[in-house]
Amino acid sequence: MSYKNRMASAIAAALMICAWSAGAQDGAQGPSADKAKQFEVITVTGSHIRSVDVETSQPVFTMDRQAIKATGLTNVNDILARMPSIGTPDITPQDTLSSGMDIGGRYVNIRNLGSQRTLVLVNGRRWSTSLTGLTDLSTIPVSIIDHIDVLKDGASSVYGSDAIGGVVNIVTREHFDGAEFNAYYGQNQKGDGQQKNGDFTWGHTTQKSSFILSASYQDEQPTWDRSRDITAYAQGPRHPDAGLGTGPYGRVFDPNTGVAYVINHGSTNSADLANYHLYDSSSTADKYNASKDMTFRAGTSLKNLFLQERYKLTDSITLRGSASYSSRNSSSQLAGYPFSWTLNPDAYYNPFPGSETDFVRRTSEMPRITWTNSRLTHIDAGIEGYFDFLGHDWNWDAGYTFAQTRIRQISTGNLYLPNADNALNAIAGPDGQPVCANPTGGCVPWNILAGPGNTPKSVWDYVNYVGNARQMSQTDDVTANVSGGLFDIPHGGTFSVAAGIEHRREKGYFAPDPNDSAGLTTNLASEPTNGRYDVNEAYIELDAPLLRDLPGAQEFGINIASRYSHYSSFGSTTNNKYSVRWRPIQDVLVRGTYAQGFRAPTLNDLYSGTGQSFETFLDPCDSVYGAAASNPSIAGRCAAAGVPANYRQIDQSGGAITSAAGGQTPNAFLASSNPNLKPEKSTTRTFGVVYSPHYVDGLDMSLDYYDIRLKNAITSVVAGGILDYCYVQNISSFCNSFTRDSTGAISSLTETLYNLGSITTSGYDLGIHYRLPETSFGRFRISSDSTYLTKYQQTSGPGAVPQDLAGFMNGEQGLYRIRSTFQTDWDYKQFGASWTVRYYSGLKDTCYSNSYGSPPGTPMIECANPTYTNPWIGAYGISRKGSVAFNDAQVRYTTPWKGVVSLGVNNIFNKKGPFYYSVVQTGSGSPPYDPNFDIDRFFYLQYNQKFDL
Repeated sequence: MSYKNRMASAIAAALMICAWSAGAQDGAQGPSADKAKQFEVITVTGSHIRSVDVETSQPVFTMDRQAIKATGLTNVNDILARMPSIGTPDITPQDTLSSGMDIGGRYVNIRNLGSQRTLVLVNGRRWSTSLTGLTDLSTIPVSIIDHIDVLKDGASSVYGSDAIGGVVNIVTREHFDGAEFNAYYGQNQKGDGQQKNGDFTWGHTTQKSSFILSASYQDEQPTWDRSRDITAYAQGPRHPDAGLGTGPYGRVFDPNTGVAYVINHGSTNSADLANYHLYDSSSTADKYNASKDMTFRAGTSLKNLFLQERYKLTDSITLRGSASYSSRNSSSQLAGYPFSWTLNPDAYYNPFPGSETDFVRRTSEMPRITWTNSRLTHIDAGIEGYFDFLGHDWNWDAGYTFAQTRIRQISTGNLYLPNADNALNAIAGPDGQPVCANPTGGCVPWNILAGPGNTPKSVWDYVNYVGNARQMSQTDDVTANVSGGLFDIPHGGTFSVAAGIEHRREKGYFAPDPNDSAGLTTNLASEPTNGRYDVNEAYIELDAPLLRDLPGAQEFGINIASRYSHYSSFGSTTNNKYSVRWRPIQDVLVRGTYAQGFRAPTLNDLYSGTGQSFETFLDPCDSVYGAAASNPSIAGRCAAAGVPANYRQIDQSGGAITSAAGGQTPNAFLASSNPNLKPEKSTTRTFGVVYSPHYVDGLDMSLDYYDIRLKNAITSVVAGGILDYCYVQNISSFCNSFTRDSTGAISSLTETLYNLGSITTSGYDLGIHYRLPETSFGRFRISSDSTYLTKYQQTSGPGAVPQDLAGFMNGEQGLYRIRSTFQTDWDYKQFGASWTVRYYSGLKDTCYSNSYGSPPGTPMIECANPTYTNPWIGAYGISRKGSVAFNDAQVRYTTPWKGVVSLGVNNIFNKKGPFYYSVVQTGSGSPPYDPNFDIDRFFYLQYNQKFDL
């Protein structure tokens, strides 16, 4: 029998012995009630060993209920985003162009390593995840939270997959007796983004039972790009005429010359070329600001019902259970589709009769709206207890968790292509008037080139398509754990052990709309996803307090944890963690950890169906901007592949690319999963000092260093990477991922996932917390938490130039050198107030230019160093954006009838952050503004009422 099998068998046997021992003791004399009261221990996030000590060898930040209320925020993700170690999530409400079933949710990202690499727990147990491995925090109502622990350390040896960046553990309220009602209303200074929340909690506690029932409702209205200057333009208010595109007047192309024409504004006779004028690309007259039709922040509403019960069967055995059901609706809007098509030679409205004629036109009268309903059912049930063994206290528990999320997504505003083709290619009827060649199905002739306002509603009803997609993800999780003391160490403490086993099954499916999947609509086509995998795990954790109460060693101990995981999808992995704590004097704690971590490929990584995407890339074979222009070896490989010597890459507009930034493909590429993926692997090192001087009661200071190294990162090798691997690095396997047509242009390309990437990040966390002695002026509390990022290096694959991104705006991800939050809180009798400052240091960003990545000599605007060459993407120029600080204030009053009225203003000085043009290049549809920044003052009023029942 292997070591891993022996360890799993030993743990299982220990659990059965513990359960038998507890039952035997209960059947005999059993522990006394007095001892039950004395056994006041806690489970600290990051360890399965219970202890009376809160401070451990691991950096854990805790936000209590009072601090949560002081933020004036109503979503868990917004609360967590205030913490300096939390980065921009993978998907934000501002990502208007994001697609997929996860849009509308709220996510968390520790250490800027990605939301998939942050594990979210509720009461120490996994919460629901989607097919892509994301956990929607909006499904956890704030009303049930007692406190939030954030473990900024790797914890795969304790919790398993995903805990690479860290762990968020949301601990719910217990032993609540009475009732509580909360009402909240807030809105931006501009009068939009209204938030209305209400919740009611009732609980009853007896000697045997503790029951809590909570119901909550949240409603957040959308904000629109057009509502304020900082969001109204694709490339910011300083450049309102940039980033404009095809509008409702469109363009039609002369089939003989390729020259573009636009119908005269106000004219309706699109069949006569005399009513057209030449399209002028240098003018804004025939262009359109699509941002004015888009939501900046999607609107959402959430209903949640939460139940929790703990019932003591005996003095040493307790049943526990909780159930949560939530239903979230979210809605976002995009501008009408930029529709390009070809008119038949005999089409009635063809201005070039006798020839196939291409056109492009944005259907601005019919914006694209995506409505998503997500329903989560989460049930957790278990039994736990304690017993005496070897003269020490032991705890045990066993439980089952069921989590299922069902998502339905309805989209409107896309075109049903068979109907569009039928309506566009209307012909002249017997009376000379336009009729559909195939008049069935209610077809109405479509004069699409006539401009806005000249298309009847009957046409939009005929060509509009209502897409319907569904997704389900489900987790079944069975766990059993035991922990306790084995023996006492001379001059130390109790040597403790924790062990457990877990069986988890992850399964799910995605069913796209069949017409979308078949390519019959303008929505991106995708194939179904269906898959599952099983996980069997066993862990053991040892804690040895070797020295205690000795000179130079008030405390010295080590902790070792190991977890073995076997996945049906890829095989086995073992991850270990080693921690040390040393207290040379009572006031100082020195701590350090070394942890191995992993993230298993998600169901979507392994089994998702092929989908379409339009990619922006630079072809290395381009004879002007590609690598072939300056490297004969690369030019030779391109020639051997049949690419003409003077080949120019064509972008979506039909013309040759104009910069080293490349262009967007005119035809959709394919993206696929990879069932042969292996887990991502990481190592985390931390070292820190905690100082709590005994002569200053209430003061705690901590300084921690972290270093995280991630390898085998699951990376989507996109079009540019595939072409570079093929031609620049001469890796022949990547040359099979695409094809070219007779002109040399890429005609098809399939992107897929590989274990190729790596990330290395390091930095420091500084925390200062001081609860001042009570004075005649009341009680003050001061807290300051800061993160300093020393390194963030990212590599996309073998041979790629490492990207040193610390201090840069990396797309939508601001990798700030310094992030800091300072809060002071004051209470005096029935009055209270708090003041919070959120600080972001300056960043380096792309210079503004109408064509990003332009060669040297091109005039650049807002550019600190035009000659700077970005070493990893070859772009020129860099700008430096200054720091920004947001200030929040809250005042509160406690009424004689146990009510609390709170009035607050977030961003009280109405500060605006810098504009980052790197955000535009992500293609997310976001304005050039950090999603973490406030866009306005935000006022709120909340009322809390407690009742004794």
